Amino acid sequence: MYKYYLTIALLLSGVFWAGAQTKPNYDEANVQLYTLPDVLKTQDGKSIRSTSDWEKRRRPEILTLFESEVYGKNPQTKLPVRFTVTSEDRQALGGKAVRKEIKACFSDDEAHCVSILLYTPSNAKKTAPLFLGLNFEGNHAIHSDPGITLNTRWMRRTDIRGVKNHIATEESRGSLTGRWELEQILANGYGLATVYQGDFELDKTDRSGSNGIRSLFPQQDQPDQWGSIGVWAWGLSRVMDYLESDKEVNAKQVAVLGHSRLGKAALWAAAQDQRFALVISNNSGEGGASLSRRNFGETIADLNRAVSYWFTPAYKKYSEDPSKLPVDSHLLISMLAPRPVYVASASEDLWADPLGEYLGLYHALPAYRLYGKKGLTSATPPPVGKAVMNGSMGYHNRQGEHDINLFDWKNYIEFADRHFKK
Repeated sequence: MYKYYLTIALLLSGVFWAGAQTKPNYDEANVQLYTLPDVLKTQDGKSIRSTSDWEKRRRPEILTLFESEVYGKNPQTKLPVRFTVTSEDRQALGGKAVRKEIKACFSDDEAHCVSILLYTPSNAKKTAPLFLGLNFEGNHAIHSDPGITLNTRWMRRTDIRGVKNHIATEESRGSLTGRWELEQILANGYGLATVYQGDFELDKTDRSGSNGIRSLFPQQDQPDQWGSIGVWAWGLSRVMDYLESDKEVNAKQVAVLGHSRLGKAALWAAAQDQRFALVISNNSGEGGASLSRRNFGETIADLNRAVSYWFTPAYKKYSEDPSKLPVDSHLLISMLAPRPVYVASASEDLWADPLGEYLGLYHALPAYRLYGKKGLTSATPPPVGKAVMNGSMGYHNRQGEHDINLFDWKNYIEFADRHFKK
C-alpha cells in the first residue's frame, strides 16, 4: 500500500522512469520512475508563457516531433476529390433520421473511392452537431438499416458475425450496433458520420503502396514515412471537408472520436486539423492517450513487434527505451488545447493502461491553462464507473472490457452538450 501511495504522490510531478520489458507489467508497484517532457518548455529549454508563444513555437515543434518520430508525415500533395451523394432517405429509421451515403473519389479508380455514411436527426430545426469516427467492419455493421450499402472490401477480423474469409456478408449487417448507439445519438439531437477504415487503408502490413489511398502518394523509404494511423487521420480530415459542405451539418460542432487504434487516429487527426471542435479517445492506449513512459500493459516494443505499420519506421528506435522518445501522450493531447477533450478507459482493459490514459490527459493541463481553460483537478483518477467532467476535460474508467458501449456514449453526449449546447 505504501508503494501505491508513493506512486500517486509522484504522479503530481510527472517524474517516473521506464525501461524495456519483455512481458506485460500489470502491477502498479512495478511501474518504474520516468520523467515526462515539459509541456511548456521547448527542445532548446525556453519557457512558454503565452498562447502566442505556444502557437508559434512549442505547438509546431511538438507536431513536427510526432510527425518525424511517431505517426509519420502526411504527403504534401493535395489530391482532388469528388463528392457524390449516391443515396438519400429522408425518412430513415422510421422517420427518425435523414440517411445519406456520399462517395468521395480521389481518382477515377474505384479503389480510391470511400463511402461516407451520414445520419442527421430528421426533426432538427437547424444544422445538427455531429459525431465523426471511423469504423472497423464497414458502414453496414454499425446498424441493421437495410439501406446501408454492404462494404465488400477485405476485413481484418473473421470472428465478427457474418464475416467469411475476411469478406462481409449480409449476415454482418448491424453486427456492431451496440458500439455506435445510433438511436441514442439521434434522440439527443446529434448526427453521426462514419467511414470504414479500410476504405482509406486496409489494416494490413503492406507498405508497398498498393493498399488504398497510400498508392496515390508514392513514397521512398524514409524514417518519417506515413504510417496507417496517419492515413486514417488524414481520412478523417477528408470527411470533414465534405461535412463543411453539407447544409444539414453544423461543421463548427463536429466531435471526432475513435476506439482503440482508431482512437489514436482521432487524436492525431485533431492535433493536425483544428476544425474538429471536440475530441474523444476511447481505449486508445499505447500510441494514443496512454503515457509511453509508464511500463504498464502494452509498450512501444509491443506495438513495433505486432503492428509497426501503424507508425512511422522511426518509432522503432524507442522500443528498448521509451524515455528517449522526445514526446509522450500528454504532448499529443496538449495540441488539442483549448478544444474540449474526453479520454475514456475500461477497467478490464489493462493492456491499454487506464491510469496511463488518465495521466496522459491530466499532464496536458498546462497547455489548457495557457488559454484560461479548466481541466482535471487531481492526479488521482475517479473510481471505476464514475465520470468526471471539468472545464475542457472529461474522463471515465468504465467497468468492463476493451470496447465502446452505451455507458460511454451517454457520457460523450453529456460532454458534448456542455460545450455545444451552452
